[in-house]
Amino acid sequence: MEPCYLGIDVGSVSTNLVIIDQKGEVLRSLYLRTRGQPIEAVKEGLKKLEEDWPAGFSIQGVGTTGSGRYLAGAIVGADVVKNEITAHAVAARLEMPEVQTILEIGGQDSKIIILRQGVVVDFAMNTVCAAGTGSFLDQQAARLGIPIENFGSLALKSQQPVRIAGRCTVFAESDMIHKQQMGHKIEDIIAGLCEALVRNYLNNVAKGKEILPPIVFQGGVAANAGMKAAFEKALNQEIIVPRHFPVMGALGAAWLAREYMQQNGNSTKFKGFRVAAEHFETYSFVCEGCSNLCEIVNIKGGDGKLVARWGGRCGKWEIL
Repeated sequence: MEPCYLGIDVGSVSTNLVIIDQKGEVLRSLYLRTRGQPIEAVKEGLKKLEEDWPAGFSIQGVGTTGSGRYLAGAIVGADVVKNEITAHAVAARLEMPEVQTILEIGGQDSKIIILRQGVVVDFAMNTVCAAGTGSFLDQQAARLGIPIENFGSLALKSQQPVRIAGRCTVFAESDMIHKQQMGHKIEDIIAGLCEALVRNYLNNVAKGKEILPPIVFQGGVAANAGMKAAFEKALNQEIIVPRHFPVMGALGAAWLAREYMQQNGNSTKFKGFRVAAEHFETYSFVCEGCSNLCEIVNIKGGDGKLVARWGGRCGKWEIL
């Protein structure tokens, strides 16, 4: 059996799974909506992968990343658990080895990662304001009655984008409504929105960062050709959208699992696809042992046994 590696990226909006072979080629990839149920999303992903499993391959390592990386790692039996910055940087280097700047915009957050000579030297994240993220663009597409898949192509048709206030979602939406009432074309409003969101990103997330080419744009919002064009206009640089842009976190996690397993030579902790049929329960409590008041998260399996525990600063509760 040929070895392959599984990467899982659990975010607030999407849960992505990627299987790669020894060379890093993607064999299978899945982009699923988390819908506030990360455990169910991971189980659904495993079930779908099992149904469409590439013949002749066996999982020899698993990596998890994203905001739900510890949860996913405990459920599936991950060999490697890494943060999003590391996973996205690794995936970008796989697609574009010379990359120096990564623009990443997901469902509810955005980030910029600066690399020099293949090493991450700086990064910034925005998890407070939703302006420019996938969820905000989804809302505006729904309000305008336009499928989100057509948002970018409409923006590219614009001859004269209108100026939209993009400092926050409330201002942007009210300004769009005002421009509609004034009679501006929909494509000009959409193009103006894309440019406003790019300005917001560059003035906040990327403020003070040296943005050098090659520049890679990844995350779900990279599917929006209007956003790509707006970045190119603002930066006067070519923006590269990699082949697997929606699932780069999972791709990076899979590659990190591959590297770890090859270096350590251990057998994988992966529990197998049976996890998709198991029942898990999570609950939490606040530790009052000191003034930190840490929230301790617990996860139990269907047999009632504790599978994992995390959340403390001192390590007291992590010992099972």
